Amino acid sequence: MQEIFDFISTVEPWQVYAIVLGLALIENLFPPSPSDIMIVAGGSLVGLGQVGFVETLLSATAGSTLGFLIMYKIGDWFGDHILEQGKIKFLPVESVHKVERWFAKYGYAIIVVNRFLTGTRAVVSFFAGMSELKLLPTTALCFVSALIWNTILVLLGVYLGQNWERIGFYLTTYSQAVTAVVVIAVLLWIARYIYFRKNPPKKEP
Repeated sequence: MQEIFDFISTVEPWQVYAIVLGLALIENLFPPSPSDIMIVAGGSLVGLGQVGFVETLLSATAGSTLGFLIMYKIGDWFGDHILEQGKIKFLPVESVHKVERWFAKYGYAIIVVNRFLTGTRAVVSFFAGMSELKLLPTTALCFVSALIWNTILVLLGVYLGQNWERIGFYLTTYSQAVTAVVVIAVLLWIARYIYFRKNPPKKEP
C-alpha cells in the first residue's frame, strides 16, 4: 500500500482519479481488494492539496457503481445458468429460488447497506441481477450508498493526512468481522435447510 501511495503521489491528478476509479471498480469483481484503503490514501492527497475532494469522491463512487453494475449484469445474464442448473452441488436449487424471492422482497434495502458490507458486495450485486431488480432504482441506490461510504473514507484520509495507513488495520478488521458474520449466517441457513429437508416436521393429526 505504501508503494502504491508513493506512486500516486508522483503522478498527475487525473491519473490518481483513474487509479481510484479502477481499484473501486475491480473491488466489486475480484474481492478482496484494497480499494477502500486506497480511497483513504486518495483522501490524504486531498488533504495535502494534490488532488480535489469532489473529483476523488466522484471517481471512487463512479468506480464502485460501475463495478456493481457489471456484476449485476453478470448475475442477470448468467445467474440462472450458474446456480439454477445445479452447477454448484452444495447449493440446492430450492435454496437459490428462496434467495431470489428474498431479494425480490428486500433487495433494494440490501443495496442501500451493501457498500458498508465489505467482502459481500460482489455477492449482493450478483444476486440483485439474478433476481432481476429494476436497473434504474438499483443504480440510484447503489450510487447513493457508495457516495456515503466513499465520503467517509475520503474524509478519513483528509483527517489522517500522511498517517492514512493507520486506518488500514481497522478497515481490514471490520471487513473480516462482517465477512465472518455473513459466512456463519449463510452456513447456518444451509445447515438448517439440509436438516429440515432430511427431517421434515411431522404433521399433527
